[in-house]
Amino acid sequence: MSGQGIDDVNSALEKYRRRRRELEQEEEEENRRSKLGLFDVDIDTEKSASIKRGSGSHESGSYVSAKQRRMEKIEGIRQRLHYDGSYGPQSEEKGSNEHASDTEALSDNEENSSDPTQLLGQQGPNANVSLVEQMAEMRKKHLLNEKTEEEKQKEQEKTLLAAIARRKQLASAAEIAKGVVYKEPMRTNWRLLPRHRSLSPEEVTARRKLWHIIVDGEDIPSPLVTFNSMRFPQPVLGYLKSKNIVQPSPIQMQGLPVVLSGRDMIGIASTGTGKTMAFSLPLVMLALEEECRMPLVQGEGPIGLIVCPSRELARQTYEGLLAIASALLEGGYPELRAILAIGGVSMQEQYHTLNKGVHMVVATPGRLQDMLARGRINLDLCKYMCMDEADRMIDVGFEEEMRTIMSYFKHQRQTVLFSATMPKKIQDFAQSSLVKPVVVNVSRAGAANMDIIQEVEYVKPEMRIVYLLECLQKTPPPVVIFAENKNDVDDMLEYLLLKGVEAVAIHGSKDQEEREYAMRSYREGKKDVLIATDIASKGLDFPEIKHVINFDLPKEIENYTHRIGRTGRAGKTGVATTFINMNSSEQVLLDLKHILIEAKQRVPPVLYTIADPTDKYRLPDGSLDTSVGCAYCGGLGHRLLDCPKLAQEQRAQQAAQRREGGANDY
Repeated sequence: MSGQGIDDVNSALEKYRRRRRELEQEEEEENRRSKLGLFDVDIDTEKSASIKRGSGSHESGSYVSAKQRRMEKIEGIRQRLHYDGSYGPQSEEKGSNEHASDTEALSDNEENSSDPTQLLGQQGPNANVSLVEQMAEMRKKHLLNEKTEEEKQKEQEKTLLAAIARRKQLASAAEIAKGVVYKEPMRTNWRLLPRHRSLSPEEVTARRKLWHIIVDGEDIPSPLVTFNSMRFPQPVLGYLKSKNIVQPSPIQMQGLPVVLSGRDMIGIASTGTGKTMAFSLPLVMLALEEECRMPLVQGEGPIGLIVCPSRELARQTYEGLLAIASALLEGGYPELRAILAIGGVSMQEQYHTLNKGVHMVVATPGRLQDMLARGRINLDLCKYMCMDEADRMIDVGFEEEMRTIMSYFKHQRQTVLFSATMPKKIQDFAQSSLVKPVVVNVSRAGAANMDIIQEVEYVKPEMRIVYLLECLQKTPPPVVIFAENKNDVDDMLEYLLLKGVEAVAIHGSKDQEEREYAMRSYREGKKDVLIATDIASKGLDFPEIKHVINFDLPKEIENYTHRIGRTGRAGKTGVATTFINMNSSEQVLLDLKHILIEAKQRVPPVLYTIADPTDKYRLPDGSLDTSVGCAYCGGLGHRLLDCPKLAQEQRAQQAAQRREGGANDY
């Protein structure tokens, strides 16, 4: 090669290297500007240069980098979109201001498309804006569907309730195995009088509204405001009159027609409103009808069954059935026989009743299951089953026993559930087991009786037993004192006896004879004070009780409602005094505060010092929205996720699982 040719090559290489250094410097400058967010360069110059590049006119022999070619292509697309009629012409100001940033962002987007997080944080006009601020801005513009804390909480509660509801249906195992599903409710021969059948829907609704009756279901009979219109025999009406029951209560007005017509029912009413009579009278009438049609003989029966969670409640219901049956017998009707099947009572005394055939059985789940397994009784003819205090039956562990009992039924039966505290989760569970049930509600589930004056006092733990004597002077006897702990019951009994107070006590550790003596002597007025644990708080009827004292606050607000419900019964006024202290559960204290507010009672200032997370759910008039309470226990002071009852049950289940795991560990 000649010397001239070598010089030409060297000159070309030198130009190339110089041009290459210039381009690298330009790229470094652009990168530095992009990192610093300096996009506000001379827009007119940039625009003219970009348009010139977009036209494809380059100096001959000039080097065009790949990045520059991409920018030219993007600029051409942007220009076409900018002046496209489908998008509409954009303002010159907007196009000039956004052009540089759009071009850089789109070109860098291609180059760094493999790392979008780096693009979000380092590219474009938001290069100096943190990710948190960018997300906040997007939320303001509703670009992100962000859920509120309330929505998240509702989703969690819905998931938890769905997990709780995944229980086996409360039905016979044989029916579940065979896939037997009853579509229609049972029918009876009882009918409304023609004048009540002819009532218009508006008149029926007005009558329910007058008595604050809320119903849910299909083809619900109209409420009846007198016992005569319910077509009871004259001896039954005479018995009710002798008990000073001249007009049905709201739960009886609607509940009795529903049950008499053969419908499955869930009855919810506050304590002392006559729920026992609402399910006892239909059982007696059904048994009377069957006995008149064809008398029972040995080995037959029962026609109906009432299951109670405690022995004392079962005995009280049994005695009520006997009284109605005796009134019918005195009025010339056939004899109706009933037996009581509870633990601690020998069945030898009732074998003569079983030998004649039994119409009605009142029992606790354990003893009833034992008698069915031994063949002492059978449910071949049973058409009626009532679960009194149904929520307590399911909560305290009788669910499996009830499912076993139902496996002895041979055909469809009418199922009736009653309680003063029926949380939503129990209602949903029960409705899945009933046939087109009718829900009759005359008060909020878990609400306190409005006839009770509730007083809450802050008393130090060590001063409570001494303060009892002062509280006992508020009202004349009889008085009931409730405590959570058996040892506290025994201590109070010893203290009051030393002070000369006529008192008796019952709790689970006492044998049946002691419990029956205590209940009998207290009911007959021989004793002034009854000291008990919560076994005496469910359904027991003491019409003359003037005062209930809660020695401590129960662990569940449902138990509080049942405790104070021993007074203020049948329209009478009673007093309930509750001791609270720093050992009381904060969630239960909040539930107590809302029960007091709901019943328009005085709220002690100490309860207002507790932070209440439910304040944000208050209605415009300042009252609490009762629909946002706990769906598990019915408390208004907490939500489902903070439910102490649910937490306690979960701990018990975990402990049982650990014990089972340890037992199987070889």
